[in-house]
Formats: sequence, structure tokens, C-alpha cells
Amino acid sequence: MLQPTPHIIIIELLHSHNAIPRIKQLSSSAVLFLGYEEQELIGSPVDLIYAAGSDKALWQTALAKIIDKSGRQNASVPLRASFTGEVVTKTNKRIRTLIALSVLTPQALHKTEIVLLIQDKPSDSIRNRLVLSDAEQPVHNFNAESALAESEERFRQMAEMTGEWLWEQNPDGYYSYSSAAVTQILGYSPSEVIGKHYAEFLTPQDRANQQRYAASHRPFYALLSHYQHKDGHQVLTESTGLPLINADGNLLKWRGVDRDITARMHFQNALIESEKRTRLIIESSLSAIVIMDSYGLVNDWNYQAEKMFGWSKDEAIGRRLEELIIPPAQRAAHRQGLEHFLRSGNGPLLNQLLEQTAIRRDGTEFPVELSISPLKLGNIYIFSGFIHDISQRKTAERQIRQAQIKLAIAQSEINIAQRIQASLSPSAPIKSGHFEVTGYCLPADQVGGDYFDYFYRNQNHVDMVIADVSGHSIGPALFMVETRSAIRTLASGSATPAETLKSLNNFLFEDLDRSDYFITLFYLQYNTANHQLSFANAGHPPPLLLSPYQNQCRQLDADGLILGVKKNVVFEQKTVTLSEGDLILLYTDGLTEAENPAGEFFGLNRVSDIFVQYAQQSPQTIITVLLEQLKQFCRSESFNDDITLMVFKRL
Repeated sequence: MLQPTPHIIIIELLHSHNAIPRIKQLSSSAVLFLGYEEQELIGSPVDLIYAAGSDKALWQTALAKIIDKSGRQNASVPLRASFTGEVVTKTNKRIRTLIALSVLTPQALHKTEIVLLIQDKPSDSIRNRLVLSDAEQPVHNFNAESALAESEERFRQMAEMTGEWLWEQNPDGYYSYSSAAVTQILGYSPSEVIGKHYAEFLTPQDRANQQRYAASHRPFYALLSHYQHKDGHQVLTESTGLPLINADGNLLKWRGVDRDITARMHFQNALIESEKRTRLIIESSLSAIVIMDSYGLVNDWNYQAEKMFGWSKDEAIGRRLEELIIPPAQRAAHRQGLEHFLRSGNGPLLNQLLEQTAIRRDGTEFPVELSISPLKLGNIYIFSGFIHDISQRKTAERQIRQAQIKLAIAQSEINIAQRIQASLSPSAPIKSGHFEVTGYCLPADQVGGDYFDYFYRNQNHVDMVIADVSGHSIGPALFMVETRSAIRTLASGSATPAETLKSLNNFLFEDLDRSDYFITLFYLQYNTANHQLSFANAGHPPPLLLSPYQNQCRQLDADGLILGVKKNVVFEQKTVTLSEGDLILLYTDGLTEAENPAGEFFGLNRVSDIFVQYAQQSPQTIITVLLEQLKQFCRSESFNDDITLMVFKRL
């Protein structure tokens, strides 16, 4: 029948007056047996675990028998003691046990260490007796030799039953005993280990490092050891070794235990690496990351939070969050919201993306976008906040809103200008039994700087004008309106085209000069009685004249500067007689200079060819065909410059 496994506790007694024996180390089975956490027992007085009354007297008598009043080992008394008594667990359960104490350290040291073995099913052979034994002086009255042999046997049984590797070495470091757990840990059988020096199983680095522990004859605890497994891989253990020393201070042997912590160390290293990666992510985040506990105190504060709010991590941790980043007017609401969540578990602002106002260390307030997430750890909550400074975004949004307002105002103004411009252009072609004239303007923007007009000056004269104000949009459109008004005013008299251009140039010069605009303009006057066409040019592209009996166009041109360059310019005037079927095409440079995706101009030759091809069609049809061909050529419905066309045809 197997004996119960003894539980190992190591007691330490300092050599000082009234020193209290305290627990220094204990086996995992002892921890489980007593029901405590290991950290609750380490450093506690040994009387924490034994019962009061007669059992307490047995404990004190046993300790007094092997330790003198000064705290030093008493050389005249035995080295071992054993008795039965009650052990008290954390839950105050009293358990009858067999207790054995054995001194480990010599007189010369500043402290005495005692191994305490507890077996929870005591043998009847030594019930209710204190048994003492010594290596040189047997105590036959209490069967000490039997007790010692029984203690050694219990140790062997315990070693075989535990998953930890228990071992003994002679004073020279050669294994004299090895539990079967060595096979599981190092891959060797106990017989392969016994007789070998402990250094043979260590890695080269540990062979050198651990020499000092063997030479010191002092216990070592939780020493990290690197062993070489039989198959070659490395094994990490936590080693504890106790020297067994006689009353003369001579080392009898080493007794120890190794716990395999390879998997635990791998897990810890992986956890450390994971925590490093998490910390790297937190510190490299573009958002401020702040973690607060349920008391409103800051637990974590990343680098971006330092930059954003002006508080260093050391300054922030441990302080109330509201004092660091929440404006004074909002702090009461923050506290109430936190208290409400802790009471009810309901937080309407949690797990959402919100826009709030935050405050920097210098007191300046700024807009932020944040999300707050609660996390329950056990019975407490922590709150993680991800905060992004949106000052630049808000500034951009304000600028966009202002631009939208300005655009709306400009659009309104453009609509007004469009209506005015549309009202000033001829509303319909002029058709008579002798001629037909029509025009069309396609502005580059919503309002253009091109202008065309035709009207009866008097019963026998029809005036026709095409003009191009430099640029396009509102400014040129306004000059176009001013030009039309001036032309219509001058048309009330009997001025010729050249005289009209001279007067118009002098009238517009000051305005054009101040604004850096200029105007190109071609002026024609048709006499319906004699079919003579008089014209003058102010730097505008010459119109094309096409006879129905010819297949080639010729240009109508006359010398003259563009309007707005200087005053008192003299403009040349020319006259031609139109035959039946003659056609005139007037245009602005937006037509010929329009480009396709390859950068090729539409050009005057292409315009002339289309004009010749469709000469038999009506003026409106010719304009429509020209615009369709232009859009196909450019592969676009819109253009970079205004395009204006006007066609005159003598019937």
C-alpha cells in the first residue's frame, strides 16, 4: 500500500534575540494541502499553521530541543525531531499529521534552516510522542532510528509520486539518487543519471555559472537552469538545492528538486513579446490612447497623448482624467456619466465615435474625435479612450462652408449675369427677302466674354458685330455688356464701321487700361439697297467669305489695333459687293484654337472645309454642323475658351 506523500516546508531562523521561525519555501503539495496562496505563506511565522494548546507545546518543544535560545543550533542535542500534531489550514480545518523536523545548516552561519515534513496520515508507531535522533547518539527510548528510516522512506515515496525531478548528490556533485521524473524532463532514465556529475547534463554556459553554488555549501532557491535533453533540445528548469550538513559543519550530501518550466518560459516569453508588440502599437498610434480605471484615475498614457495634451506619462498616470483633458464646464457631466455606468451598466456615450472638446495643459480648448470602450476585469472596469485631434479637419470644414457660401453667392450672381447676357444677345435671326443672319455663343464657363450682335441701323443698313473680350467669366462679360451698350448708342447716328471703332476705343480705353483687359472686334455694315458690305477690324480673326460658285473661302480683313491699347487709333475700312448666295462666317478664336486629346488644333482649314461643304444649307444648320464636328474632334462637350459663331447669307 502506498504511503501518503509528505509535504515539504523549509523554515528559516535568524541568529538574533527573540527571532521568530518563519517559512522560507515550501513545495506545491504543501501549498495545496494548507489551502493558501504561496505568497501568503512565504515569510509568515511558522505558528500560522499549527494549532494552539498541547500541539503548540509540541512544536515549541521540538524547536527548542534542536535550537538553543540564542537561535543557534545546539550541538549537544539531536539534529532531528518528529511528533504527531494538528496542522491548521487557511479555512481553520484541523488535520492530524505526522511532523518531522531536520536541521540543514551549520552553527557558523547567521541563520539556521530546518526542513519540515508533514504527512497527513500519521503512523501509530509514534503517535502523541516527540522522537529525537542524532547521527552520533541514538535515542532508543523513542525508536529514533526507526523514525529516521521511516522519514527517508517517505522521502523516496514522495519523490517517485511527484512530477518534479527530485535528486540527491554526494559532496562532489555526483548523483546518488534520481526520481523517475528525470525521464520525463531530460529523457534519461534514473540509472543513466546516477553516478554522473550534474555538470554533464547542463549547457556549457550553466556549467561555469553554477560552480559557485556547489562550492558555497549554501542553499539555492528557484535557480534557472539550462539542461541539455537527451535528444539535444534545451530544457529550462527551476532548481532548488539544500546542503545536508552535520554538527561539525561537514557537507553530507545535496538534496534538491528541479521543476520543468520550459513551457512556462516559452509562454512567458511569448506573452512578453505580445506585450511589447501591443506597447509598440500603442506608442506608434496616431491617436492619443488613454486608459482610465473605475475611479477615474489614469492607468496608461501613450506618446501621442503626451504630444496632444502636454502632460508627460509620469505626470498623467495616477491623476484624475478630468483634471488633464476635460474642460471645467464638462467635468461634472463626466463624473455623473461614470457613476451612472458603474451603477447601471448603461453608458449611452460608450462604444461610439463622438466629437467633443478637450483641453490642453496650457488651458487651450480644441475639438477631438474620440471613442470610449469599457472592459470588465474581474469585478472592476477599465475604460480605454482613443482620441484624435480634429482641429485641422474642423478648420478645413469651416473653410469649405465659407467657400460654399461664396460659391452660392457667386452662382447667384452668375445666374443674374446669364439672364442679363441672354437678354442682350439677339433673340432671333434676322430674315428678309434679301438676306439672313444668325449667331450663337457657347461660353467656356457659365458666363462668357464673347459677344455678337446684329441690328438695323436704319431702313437701308444692317450692322453686324462679333467681339472677344480677353479671358472669360464675370469680368469679361461685364465689358461685353458695356461694349454692346456703347455700340447701340453710337449706332443711332450715321457713323461708318471705322468711325464706330474709333469712338468705341476712346470710350472704353480708360476702363480697359485699368483692368488689364482688351477687346478684339470685327464690325460689318450691309447696305441692303446696293448690297455693299463695309467693314473694319480691331485685331479680330478675319471672317470667311464664300461665293456659291467657288469652292474656296477668302478672308475679309482690314488694319486696326485691338481696343484698349491706346487712344485715337485710326481704323482702316474696306468695302465689298456681295453677290446672290454669298456667305460670311464670323467666329472667335475659341473655334480654331480648340484642341483634341492629342493637342491638335481644330484649325482654320478644317473650319473652311466644313463651311464649303455645307454652303447650301441655312445659316443655322451651318452653325449646328460646325459645333457638332468640333465636339467630335475634341471629344468633349465643354471647352477652355468661349466659342461664338455668326453666319450671314445673301439670298
